[in-house]
Amino acid sequence: MTHKKETLLAHGGNQQGYHEKYTGAVNPPIYVSSTYHQQELHEFGPYDYSRSGNPTRDQLEATIAKLENGIAGFAFSSGMAAISSAFMLLETGDHIVISKDVYGGTFRFVTKLLAQFSIDHTFVDMTNIIEVEEAIQPNTKVIYIETPANPLLQITDIRAVVSLAKENDCFTYLDNTFMTPLYQQPLDLGVDIVLHSATKFLSGHSDIVAGLAVTKSEELAGRLKFVQNTYGAILGAKDCYQLLQGMKTLEPRFQKSASSAEKIASNLTELEGIEHVYYPGLKNHPGADIHASQSTSAGAVLSFTLHEQIDPEQFVSNMTIPVFAVSLGAVESILSHPATMSHAAMPPHEREARGISDRLFRLSVGVEDVNDLLADITNSLKASVKESISK
Repeated sequence: MTHKKETLLAHGGNQQGYHEKYTGAVNPPIYVSSTYHQQELHEFGPYDYSRSGNPTRDQLEATIAKLENGIAGFAFSSGMAAISSAFMLLETGDHIVISKDVYGGTFRFVTKLLAQFSIDHTFVDMTNIIEVEEAIQPNTKVIYIETPANPLLQITDIRAVVSLAKENDCFTYLDNTFMTPLYQQPLDLGVDIVLHSATKFLSGHSDIVAGLAVTKSEELAGRLKFVQNTYGAILGAKDCYQLLQGMKTLEPRFQKSASSAEKIASNLTELEGIEHVYYPGLKNHPGADIHASQSTSAGAVLSFTLHEQIDPEQFVSNMTIPVFAVSLGAVESILSHPATMSHAAMPPHEREARGISDRLFRLSVGVEDVNDLLADITNSLKASVKESISK
């Protein structure tokens, strides 16, 4: 019997045969052992050293693979560890086509570290399929997608890019952090590797740092397993357990947050002091129709630019509910400033070219009362009007 995502999430993958064998414990044991006793000289058991495999990690990896409809899942010590490990499948002389609207940490890895191995890249407007096609070279091996992209929520047509990749014998990687497998299924649309910063919505409580990857082929699974074991950036057993616990409540958390985000985005478009709102749930958002065709929610993240009459520092200081911090996807709303946080790794001219201004803020909507959040934003805007203009 095939279960819905909500059911799989609520049981933490236990319906996949991972119930604790001896006691029937609802929650999986945390196997903190670094090594495992072997019964025979020439016959090792399924585990030997926890970098190579751990029963708690196995359950998490099997669960995310099931949720993404993939062949195999892999748990890493951070989202960037997952992304970096996927890029380690490349070789010297290879080329990447990558969305210019990409997380700052990914930008830093591609431009600073991969370049040291003579792996080249081209940043493109991934919303423009012609530009993507023109950027593909004979040595292009990966097209890297982020949709919705961080922080302006640009939408990439996944099917169109996958079609191009197949025509040119490229792999497609997709960062699915903003949507999670609950609301977007990239592997079903032809993507080869899906990636997550599980620190965000999947965990949901700002208490662990974790990354996940899922492949759709045995060949890629074997190669990524080799990188995971060799590179060694695995997620520890305690964090694997905690992530599984967080994932159990993903559906009610995310549903409430997304519903609130839609209401907040709609209201922000009417507020004085807000110059522009970026949110895939708004009808005038570029790519909104494409997003609706490949996802089942507009998500819980929105961004907005403040009008020049609003003092950004005062706006932050006057907010009382969201935490002002790096990251997103938690039960508490998180207000971020991309220029100095998520995209600080980008040089100023690169941020400017991507529309990431100093007046841009990103709001990850939590599970607080939506009217409280709206009142907080409205009050902060009113209290942050520059004195010289308000007179």
